[in-house]
Amino acid sequence: MSRDFELRQEVSNQMIDALREGVLSSPLPSQTILASLYSVSRTTIRYVFMSLLEKGILAKQGDNYIVIRVPTEEDKFLKLKTKRNDPKSTKKIETYFKAAIQSKVIKPGDQVSELWLAKNANVDIFSVREYLIQFSRFNLIKNLGRGKWQLVAFTPHYADKLFELREMLECHALNCFMNLPSSDVRWSKMKMLLQEHRTLRENISERFTDFSKLDHQFHSLILSAANNPFINDFIELISIIFNFHYQWDNRDLKTRNVLAVEEHLVILVKIVSQDDLGAITELKHHLSTAKKSLMNSIEIVTQS
Repeated sequence: MSRDFELRQEVSNQMIDALREGVLSSPLPSQTILASLYSVSRTTIRYVFMSLLEKGILAKQGDNYIVIRVPTEEDKFLKLKTKRNDPKSTKKIETYFKAAIQSKVIKPGDQVSELWLAKNANVDIFSVREYLIQFSRFNLIKNLGRGKWQLVAFTPHYADKLFELREMLECHALNCFMNLPSSDVRWSKMKMLLQEHRTLRENISERFTDFSKLDHQFHSLILSAANNPFINDFIELISIIFNFHYQWDNRDLKTRNVLAVEEHLVILVKIVSQDDLGAITELKHHLSTAKKSLMNSIEIVTQS
C-alpha cells in the first residue's frame, strides 16, 4: 500500500469519526479549510469526499457537500497503521492552550470544542484530541462527546491526593539518587544546578519567570535516578497539571518562585554534601510548601 493511499484512508477514517461525533456538521467546510484542519493537501480531501460520496454518506448540492446519513464504524477502512503524533503539532497546541488559560480565554468550567482549538492553534483536530486525552485520564478535562470538552477545576481533595502520590514518588527517587555511585555524571549535573540556582537568585527580581526551566531540570534529575519510565511520565504529567492550574491564578507567581528557589537551594546543598536525611527532609518541606500554595490558589480560583 502506497504512503499516499494509506494517508487518504487514514484521513477518511478521521473524517468519519468527526462526522459521527458531531465535530463536523452539514454542510461540510470548504476543501481548503479541511485540508488545513487535517494538515493534508486538497487532493487528499477531494479523495475523501469521493469516498464518502460513494458510500452514501455525503451528497453534493451545488458547491456544498451535505451529510445525508451518519456514518458507522463499518464505513471505515481497516488495517491502517497508527498515525504517530507530530511533535510540532503537539507543541503548538500546548503553547496555545497554556496561553489561552493564562489570558483567561479558557477558564475552569468552560466548554471548548476540538474544532475551535484546532483553528486557533493552527493544528489538526486529532492532535488536539490526543493532547486533551492525557488530562481526561485524571479528570482534569471532561470529554462531553461530539468534539466538546470541559475544563474541570481542582478540588482540595484532588490536590491532596495528587501531592500524596507525588511525595511518595519523588522521595523514592531522591533516595535512589543519594545511593548513586560517586562516578555517576548526575552528581556533576546536580552541582551545576546548584550554581545555576545561585545565579538566578542574584537576579530573581528580573528573572523570576526563568525558574520554571530550572524547576523542571531539578525534579527531572532527581527522578532520573529511579530509572523508571512510568514514574517519569507520571511526574511529567503532574508537573503539567500544576503549571496549568497556576496559570488560572498567577498573581503571586514572583513570590512563589522566589520562595521555591530558596527551598531548592537548601535541598541542593544537602544533596551535594551527601546528607541523605537532610535532603529528604527538605524535599518534603518543599513539597509541603508547594501544596499549601496550590491549595490557596484553588480557593482563590473557586471564589473568582
